[in-house]
Amino acid sequence: MPTDNPGTTSMDHTQTKLLHQVNAAVRTAARAAEQPQTIPELRACIDDLDSVIVGLVRLRINVSAEVQRARLASGGRRLSLGREMEILGRYKEALGNPGTRVAMELLELCRGPAPALSSSSCEERRS
Repeated sequence: MPTDNPGTTSMDHTQTKLLHQVNAAVRTAARAAEQPQTIPELRACIDDLDSVIVGLVRLRINVSAEVQRARLASGGRRLSLGREMEILGRYKEALGNPGTRVAMELLELCRGPAPALSSSSCEERRS
């Protein structure tokens, strides 16, 4: 996606757009908490928040893919189980036991598909 500023990448544009959505959703949610709202208004607020959450998850997926590429390029493994345990702990601390399930789903989304094994590596494993 081209941008007006040649030094700006489409990821920068995506992040900026998402930041505006986050700010708008937070302002709407804050107003909803301060003054009584109708059920349709509150549901619209939830819809806005859900849209922001989905955008943030998509951004996290992209950043995670970059981390995985960098780890592989430097000779490391695609996943860091220690890091995943830190993330699980952080979500559990913030949200209780359901937070662990949320984190597990998020980590699964961000891992992406496992690289396909070539038939020769399958043959080597059988030997």
